[in-house]
Amino acid sequence: MATKKAGSTAKKKTTTTKVRSTTTAKPSTTKVTTVKATPTPVVEASTSKVSAVASTAPRARFGNRTFIVSALIGEFIGTFLLTVAFMGAKGDPLYLGFALAGIVLIVGTLSGAHVNPAVTVGAWVTRKISTLRALGYIVAQVLGATLAFAALNLFLNSVAQPDAQSAAMLGQSTPQLFKVAELTGKNEWAVFFIEVIAAGIFTFAVAGARQIVNDRTAKALTIGLGILVAGVFATIAAGYVQANSVFNPAIALAVQAIDWSKISVMAIAAYLIAPLLGGVIGFGLRDLLSSTEKKA
Repeated sequence: MATKKAGSTAKKKTTTTKVRSTTTAKPSTTKVTTVKATPTPVVEASTSKVSAVASTAPRARFGNRTFIVSALIGEFIGTFLLTVAFMGAKGDPLYLGFALAGIVLIVGTLSGAHVNPAVTVGAWVTRKISTLRALGYIVAQVLGATLAFAALNLFLNSVAQPDAQSAAMLGQSTPQLFKVAELTGKNEWAVFFIEVIAAGIFTFAVAGARQIVNDRTAKALTIGLGILVAGVFATIAAGYVQANSVFNPAIALAVQAIDWSKISVMAIAAYLIAPLLGGVIGFGLRDLLSSTEKKA
């Protein structure tokens, strides 16, 4: 009987130990506590990222303003140099081609070297630049061309020049700033279409050069040769009608293509509106051909 009682007590002890072990295993919630402890570092990391973004935001805005100012200065300098080259070479396309290629290498990294409102308007219509940037570029281009005219005129008048009669007797020519020939009723529409076509040829080349990303020299040569080809056409065609072609509204103002004392509507249309129209045609045609090329 004693052995039976001992066995029964042993069984009871084992069962109680099993119950105790099972009951003690249940409250182990180490996993739950670790999950509850994880949110604190996540919140700290997110707050640190927000603070980092907040600290760098003013720098990014300041950098954008600096870039726009640099671009406007680049357009001002580039147009100034191109106007000097145009007036000095009297619109010779060969000199303009080399000059513009150099200007693109000089200021191209700052603004893209538009240096022509026709290029800027064409890029704006085809949504390559914003409205605010386009307006800033045009203002900088006009100011650069105007300053070039004022500077050359100041240099010319700083030295006493002989009068025309005595210079003719000595077989000399008095230096004068280049000025385009005045339009007549017979060549007004001819010059208008020449300006449209020449600006279209040039901006077509510029739009193609924008696709060249890694080779600055090739881009500069493409733009320089573009104005050379457009200038050859414009010089020959305008020579037939005894006129001059500029296809750059900013330079047209500097070379007095428009006489503000007696404003001519056709002169404004030919030298201001026609190049802008040609710029839109050149950029639009290039985009159209590029889209069809990608689909093929």
